[in-house]
Amino acid sequence: MSPEHRPAALIAMWPESFDQQFDDTRMARLDALVDLLVPGPVVDLADPAVAPRLAEVEVLVTGWGAPRLTPELLAAMPALRAVFHAAGTVRGIATDAFWARGITITSAADANAVPVAEFTFASIVLANKRAQYLAARPREHRDDWRNRLHTDGYSNLGRTIGVVGFSRIGRRVVALLRQLEDVRILVADPYVDPAEVIAAGAEPVALAELLPQVDVLSLHAPELDATRGMIGAAELAALPDGATVVNTARGSLLETRALERECASGRLHAVLDVTEPEPLPDDSPLYDLPNVTITPHIAGSLGSETTRLADHALDELARWTMGLPLEAEVVLADLGVSA
Repeated sequence: MSPEHRPAALIAMWPESFDQQFDDTRMARLDALVDLLVPGPVVDLADPAVAPRLAEVEVLVTGWGAPRLTPELLAAMPALRAVFHAAGTVRGIATDAFWARGITITSAADANAVPVAEFTFASIVLANKRAQYLAARPREHRDDWRNRLHTDGYSNLGRTIGVVGFSRIGRRVVALLRQLEDVRILVADPYVDPAEVIAAGAEPVALAELLPQVDVLSLHAPELDATRGMIGAAELAALPDGATVVNTARGSLLETRALERECASGRLHAVLDVTEPEPLPDDSPLYDLPNVTITPHIAGSLGSETTRLADHALDELARWTMGLPLEAEVVLADLGVSA
């Protein structure tokens, strides 16, 4: 692309997401890379105030709240050549018609993986100290805290952690876990070369082999038809007594009813940042169990962390305008094994 040519562009995302991600500095950078047809974010590309400009659009900068690129919208944007997504998965916006057009699309999923991995690592460390359980009902433990000093539990030393899914997040979690002393990390992922897992300092194993050995089971598989309910009653039953299930991936990976039974019995603990459904119904027993911690899907990028996503999208846009190779391009084949 000629350095003199700035492609015509639109920003398509929720205004609140835009305000958080694109400050004056980032907007100045965007303005230097493209010719914005509308100065701010567009929520509805079919809006009569925007529709007349769609034929000019060569680039979309998208994020949370971006519209699905239907055949009708794509037909109105014959010049569209690239989409730079300042968020994670592109499943919600890329349609069959989109892929058929051969339009370039990138994702900031790598940037979004950073806080998720950090949150997961912290959750695992705290789970091994039973911190979430003890903090849930502190009055119940005020008189017996000394007894807890003399136990084999409440420790991160010598633990075995099972990671299901050697995804971009799973890999980061493994790297963070290696900071712990004498930790054994098992990874189950049938789609990954075992040599990659070994090189990362973990042991590749089948899921059935992993489950009976772990103190903590951490889920990082994508949400696919093949992964829905992959941790069900049989898998949970295979976990040792006292194990903790950590889910920062997708709620659908876990069979909720089976988890309710195991946690209600007191046999397993759970740390859930995602659930199925999300949120759980008011009558879910998981809300009231002291051995279950539920957070409202906060592991991913929030607040200042979201600026990483904007920077990632802008970096990719800059590479594209200069004709350089992209680092986070998504192709249709990727969606069969990733989010």
